[in-house]
Amino acid sequence: MSTTEPGVGRIEVGSRTVHPALVLTVLATAAFVAVLDVWITNVGLPAIGKGVGERSLSNLSWVLSAYAIVYAALLVPAGRLADRFGRKGGFLLGLALFSSASLGAAVCSNIWVLVGFRVLQAAGAAVLTPSGLGLLLTTAPADKVQKYVNIWFATGALSATCGPLLGGALITASWRWLFLINLPVSLLAFLGAARWVPNTKHQLNTRLPDALGGALLIVGIGALALGLVEGPVWHWSSARVLVAFGVAVVAVLAFVAQSARHPAPVVQLSLLRDRVFASANVAVLIAYAAFSILLLSVILWLEGHWHYSALRTGLASAPGPVMVPIFAGVAENLRLKTKIPAGVIAAMGLFLVGLGATLFALSIGQPRDYVGDFLFCWLTVGAGGGLAFPTLIASATINLRPEQTATGSAIVSMFQQIGAVIGISVLVAILGAASAGASLHLFQAAWVTSAGLSSTALIVAFGVTPRRATHLALAEREPQPERASG
Repeated sequence: MSTTEPGVGRIEVGSRTVHPALVLTVLATAAFVAVLDVWITNVGLPAIGKGVGERSLSNLSWVLSAYAIVYAALLVPAGRLADRFGRKGGFLLGLALFSSASLGAAVCSNIWVLVGFRVLQAAGAAVLTPSGLGLLLTTAPADKVQKYVNIWFATGALSATCGPLLGGALITASWRWLFLINLPVSLLAFLGAARWVPNTKHQLNTRLPDALGGALLIVGIGALALGLVEGPVWHWSSARVLVAFGVAVVAVLAFVAQSARHPAPVVQLSLLRDRVFASANVAVLIAYAAFSILLLSVILWLEGHWHYSALRTGLASAPGPVMVPIFAGVAENLRLKTKIPAGVIAAMGLFLVGLGATLFALSIGQPRDYVGDFLFCWLTVGAGGGLAFPTLIASATINLRPEQTATGSAIVSMFQQIGAVIGISVLVAILGAASAGASLHLFQAAWVTSAGLSSTALIVAFGVTPRRATHLALAEREPQPERASG
C-alpha cells in the first residue's frame, strides 16, 4: 500500500519513504541498457565476426538469435517468479546476471562461448525487465502511473535511436566495448536499486511458472532457426535440415499442449481467443520479422558492398531509428485526437515499411549514393515502424482485463522477439555463405521478402481495431468534466 505526500515528490511504501523519480531513473536506466545491447550488437556483428575469427553469417547470426530466443521464452516465467519471490530481488539478480554475462562476452575469443554468454545475458534481461516494470507500477504515484510507464517504455525507443551511432563509435576502439559498455551503466543501476528501490510485497499465491513450456519454446524456435540458417550449407533436403524442422514442429505442438494444461503457462491460450490480442501478436511477429531482415541487411550492405567503416555505418543507419519515436508520437496523436482506427494506423505504418523495403530493392546499387538511394528508403522504413509498432503493441492489451495486462504485454514482447529470430534466420538463408559479400540480386531478394512480410502483417493489422463496444466501455471509464451549475 502506497500513499503520496503532496508536493514533496515522495511516497510512503509500507514504512519506507520512496522517491518515485529516483526509482523511475534507476529502472529506466536498466531497461535502456538491456534494449541497447540488441541494437549495438546488430551494428557490430561484422566487427564481432572479425574479432572472434568467424566469417560464417550462419554462425554469427546466433549471437543475435540466441539472445532473442532465450529472452522470448523466459520473459513470462521470469515475471511470475519475480512476483512470487520478490521483484526487487529479481531485478537485482537479473541485472547482476546481465552485467556478469556482458563481461564474459567481452573477454571471450570463441564464437560459441560468446553465444553462451549471450544466452546468460538474455536470461538476465528476461528477469530484470518484468521485475522492473512491476516495481515501477507499485512505486509510481497513483496519478502518474501512465506517465511513468510511458517514460519507461520510451527508453527502448531512445536506445534504438542512439544504438547504431553508439555501436559504431564503440567499435572504433574494439568490438569488446559493445559489451563492456554495459558494466558501468549496470553498476550504477544496481547501486541505485539497492539504495532507492523498495522491495514491494510478494504475491505468495502466484503459481510457479511453466518451466517445461519455456524449455519447449526454446527448443522449437531454436530448431526452426537452425534449419533456416543452415539450410543453404547443409542443403535443404538433407537429413539434418529435415530433422531440425521436424523437431521445431513437434516442440511447438508440445508447447501448445503444455500451455493448454498447465495452471501457469508461458502463453495463456485463452487470451488468444480475443480477436484484437491475437491479431496484434500475429502482426507483431510478422512485422518484426520483416524489420529484422531490413535492419541487418542494410548494415551488411553498407559494410560489405559500400565498404563503410563501422562508425560510418552507425551514422548512416541512425536516421531510420530516429524516425521511430517521432512517428510513434504521431500515431499516438492520431489515435487520441482523430477517429482513425488503430488497425488503419498500424496498416499505414506497415505499408510504409513495405514501401521502404521495395524502394531498397529498386534503387540500391553498387554506385554509392547514400542520399539518393539509401536515406529516403530508410527514413520511410523508420516512419512506418513508428506508426505501426507502438500501435500494435498498445492495441494488444486494450480488451484484456486489468489483471491480464502484465502477462499480455509480456506475451507481445515474446512474439516480437520470435519475429526477430525468424527474420534474421530468413535473411541468413537468403544470403547464404556469401553473407555480406552476397550479390545484389540476393540482397534484392531479401528486401522483396521483407516487403512481402510487411504486406502480410498489414492485412493482419486491420484486426487490431477494437469493436465499437470497447470504445464505449473505455469512454465510460474516462472521467467526465463537471457541468457548470446555474
